[in-house]
Amino acid sequence: MFDPAMCCSTGVCGPGVDPQLARFAADLGWLQEQGVEVQRYNLAQQPQAFVASTAAKDALRQHGEQALPLLVLDGAPVSHGSYPDRDALARLTLAGLVPSGSALPIADEQAGGCGCGPGGC
Repeated sequence: MFDPAMCCSTGVCGPGVDPQLARFAADLGWLQEQGVEVQRYNLAQQPQAFVASTAAKDALRQHGEQALPLLVLDGAPVSHGSYPDRDALARLTLAGLVPSGSALPIADEQAGGCGCGPGGC
């Protein structure tokens, strides 16, 4: 996952919380629990990862910063310009591993989108 330049990947930085980033961080955690290896790169903190990735370089060359966030799977871009939701992540990365029509757990919106319950994590 190639993120635009930002202070942190969770969305919990500074005085405001970006609920979209908090949801996506929870969704990536869920994806890791399913056995998917996830690597996440922030343009502000890891620019060398962008330079080393042909997919990231090509997407940035073609679309500029609007290409970010960019999801790359096995070296090929599969999503760009927005953070995919949990269902899209499952379709893109777990092809054949999640039975069609099965319910996927979602992040608890009232718990800040992190998947934690009201009593904490």
